Amino acid sequence: MTREIDTDVCVVGGGPAGLVLALLMLRSGARVTVVECARAHQRVFRGEILQPGAMALLDALDVLAGARARGAHEHDRFLVIEGERVLLEADYRLLAAPYDHLLSVPRPHLLDELLARCRRSSGFRYLPGRRAGALLWRERRIAGVIAEGPPGRCAVRARVVVGADGRFSRIRRLAGIGAGRADAFAQDVLWCTLIAPREEPPLRDVRVFRTGGGPVLVYGSWPNRIQIGWTLPHRRYGHLAALGLDHVTERLVRAVPGYATLIRDQIRTPADLGALEVFSARAERWVADGLVLIGDAAHTHSPIGAQGINLAVQDAVVLHPLLARALAEGDTSAERLAEFERRRGPDIAAVMRMQTLQSRAILSQGAFTTRVRPRLARALRHTPLYRKILQRMAYGNPSIRIADAGVCGRI
Repeated sequence: MTREIDTDVCVVGGGPAGLVLALLMLRSGARVTVVECARAHQRVFRGEILQPGAMALLDALDVLAGARARGAHEHDRFLVIEGERVLLEADYRLLAAPYDHLLSVPRPHLLDELLARCRRSSGFRYLPGRRAGALLWRERRIAGVIAEGPPGRCAVRARVVVGADGRFSRIRRLAGIGAGRADAFAQDVLWCTLIAPREEPPLRDVRVFRTGGGPVLVYGSWPNRIQIGWTLPHRRYGHLAALGLDHVTERLVRAVPGYATLIRDQIRTPADLGALEVFSARAERWVADGLVLIGDAAHTHSPIGAQGINLAVQDAVVLHPLLARALAEGDTSAERLAEFERRRGPDIAAVMRMQTLQSRAILSQGAFTTRVRPRLARALRHTPLYRKILQRMAYGNPSIRIADAGVCGRI
């Protein structure tokens, strides 16, 4: 039997983009239903670093403090290191307080806090354990989704559907929108999580170690975890895995010898490792009649620079007043919703350009990289340009602010 649900906004995907948008739309008086394939926030998440831009927006939503209270770690700097030498440094302590750091907060802590806030509204429905199996159509426009899963089948009829279901978005596929994939980053990342001794103080820096086997990202994660991401050439992990787990772990030990004991003791099966395919993409369009895509569903990025949550939260904040007004005026056509891409597109293009430059800086070889660039970087640190670059990395578009619910019109 199919359960029938009527709502104003159906958000498919209960990640940061989807839940931030849900909370904002609820504050504007909309009825919101979120369809989420996971039944609980217990699956493994890798991207958990918040940039200052995301922190400021989440703080304005009264979400940040609660997420932090569940457990988080602050990080002062991004460092690119080769041997004993720091090649590049982004020192977040130079930014204005209170957002003068990065914050590593487990994704379940953030999602649980957002969900708790949404549940305070009587207009909110949450449908976990269900996937979008099909789109509902009415007069050649998208008018909802069929949500299917063990808890039961639901027909969610909505005035607008928001696809916030990630880089392999099913909603995007069902709507016939191309992913726009571009393999600008010919790398993959092999992830593992290590448990550090409790007496060991947490790492205060996010570090990238340049090694002959590929750069390795290392940062501390709450409560006493160490996240390690080893950058490999695209599709190279399959060749390494064929040589056996011991070969892989010893290669990783050579890359970050300081963690040799933890790696050998804790990486015992292939399941202790996870491979992430790295690519960038920008969907061929972000809207259709009755539909808008946000977050990774609209644009996918490399993990370089920890921009994922920042972009997701900002997408929701930019879309909120546009969508609220569109609903208030009864117009959710593609033409009307396309204003979102027109406003947000230049920011996304700028981040993609920045990540390309960052990737080249991390992967490049030669005397310029190892000798000249560190000296230039140290000199740059004392100039206004350094702070300008740092501010751009931390905040993206500084003009993005949460709109007052009262100015969006009556939904």
